[in-house]
Amino acid sequence: MARVDAAHSIEATNDRASWRRGLSQVAPIVLGYVPIGFAYGVLAEKAGLSPRSAVLMSALVYAGAAQFIATGLLAAGALPFSIVVTTFVVNLRHALMSASLTPHLRTWRPRALAAFAYQLTDETFAVHATRFGQGTPSKVEAFCVNACAQLAWITGSWLGVLGGQFVPDPRPWGLDYALPALFLALLVSQVRGRIDLGVALAAGTVAVGLTWAGLDYWSVVLATCVGATVGVMWEIWTKRQSS
Repeated sequence: MARVDAAHSIEATNDRASWRRGLSQVAPIVLGYVPIGFAYGVLAEKAGLSPRSAVLMSALVYAGAAQFIATGLLAAGALPFSIVVTTFVVNLRHALMSASLTPHLRTWRPRALAAFAYQLTDETFAVHATRFGQGTPSKVEAFCVNACAQLAWITGSWLGVLGGQFVPDPRPWGLDYALPALFLALLVSQVRGRIDLGVALAAGTVAVGLTWAGLDYWSVVLATCVGATVGVMWEIWTKRQSS
């Protein structure tokens, strides 16, 4: 009996430590998601979405860029089919992100994988990619990051819907800059060498160029492929030079 109690105590201690690590990792995302979610909530309220629909979109869809785009299309009176296709293309990058994390999650059961994939976003992927590179964390730690991030997004969306009636135009507030600022902060934390810097510059340059060329929805996916290709080729070349 004493051994069982000791095992439970150790497990509880490990879970608390995992929660603390997860909270420390997700803190920057939470600070960014609340204002970004607020901006979405304001735009959703201006587009005519009911408070329930706006918050449910954050709970069920949970995709920042797709939600902003879908809200704009709804306000413009677009057909449901066009909204679904557009958001599908925008979120294709998630297939690439999930594929890169797959080798670290081979021991997870299908239910855990489904729950993890459901809450995977660009920002949580950045955190997981860095953490998984140091060794696969516990499920408690990984889900702490995901759950806290989504809770912050839903909270921000709810506050935005409530405050939307008091904000005639959210653009002067600069809330739309919160998302790129958050991405830049996460990017800086991951650049630790020349290869990382080269990949970031290549992907960023391609993304900006494609956006200027009018390929807004495909820019991120194509830039990701170019950046990954540059990284692989650079790493192969570096290994050949050192051998």
